[in-house]
Amino acid sequence: MLLITWVGSLQVMLDKGKDLDWFSSTTIIALTLIAVIAFAFFVVWELTADHPVVDLSLFKLRNFTGGTVALSIGYGLYFGNLVLLPLWLQTDIGYTATDAGIIMAPVGLFAILLSPLTGKVLPRTDPRYIATASFLVFALCFWMRSRYTTGVDTFALTVPTLIQGVAMAGFFIPLVSITLSGLPGNRIPAASGLSNFVRIMCGGIGTSIFQTAWDHRTILHHTRLVTQANPYNPTFDAAVQQMNQLGLSHEQAFGLFNSMATQQAAQLGVNDLFYISAGIFVALIALIWITKPERSHGGDAGAAASAAH
Repeated sequence: MLLITWVGSLQVMLDKGKDLDWFSSTTIIALTLIAVIAFAFFVVWELTADHPVVDLSLFKLRNFTGGTVALSIGYGLYFGNLVLLPLWLQTDIGYTATDAGIIMAPVGLFAILLSPLTGKVLPRTDPRYIATASFLVFALCFWMRSRYTTGVDTFALTVPTLIQGVAMAGFFIPLVSITLSGLPGNRIPAASGLSNFVRIMCGGIGTSIFQTAWDHRTILHHTRLVTQANPYNPTFDAAVQQMNQLGLSHEQAFGLFNSMATQQAAQLGVNDLFYISAGIFVALIALIWITKPERSHGGDAGAAASAAH
């Protein structure tokens, strides 16, 4: 009951937060308090119960904690960006939903081709090396996207998406292998379930955070850009005069400038989030290397592959 209460309250808060202006709404505040209180009671209950529903003692294990946190935060970043990119393409670049979907489709190409190879290599390789390479490729993809402009073409959009498929192939299976490493067989189902639960929850949190952060960064950049729109700025004054010569009134010129500033602000905002995502992926590599996974055998690799779904 406590689990349902805090998870349900958290999910509704995340779903409705943007629409209700987050903590300006008493509804969001109430849901947050319910989630926090229910979560606190849930943790105490599970830690003191003789037969807990959720085995929180797994977090005492270095491999499980490091693997789960790295996997969950990485998944939250991936999922948040997965929602953000097509949203930006449709709202600010002028793509249709179909065109945005076509841009996103290649992400699965290399993931499908390389995932079987990852499964074969994993039993003979330290999974930390594969996970590190995956995180570096993710960071590269998001850094490439942080260089976008409003004039970005299809090729520049597609290349990072293709490369991201390589990162996906080395993301889930090695990290799940690290998470389950060293656990006795009877604890693997509980560990797999808890790790997947945290990962999926972080995916929802990542989506909400990215949408809200984009709005805030867009507003910030728009404010900075429009502060340049004053008669004391010779560049702006010259631009307005040029628009007047083309037949636009002062009001129309100001409206056009505001529209351009809004588009550029949205672009700068999304670039900020791509850049931050790249930095976080690089930082998460340190978390991977605090773990000490045992060398996997064929069965362990198979269990990791199954748990990754």
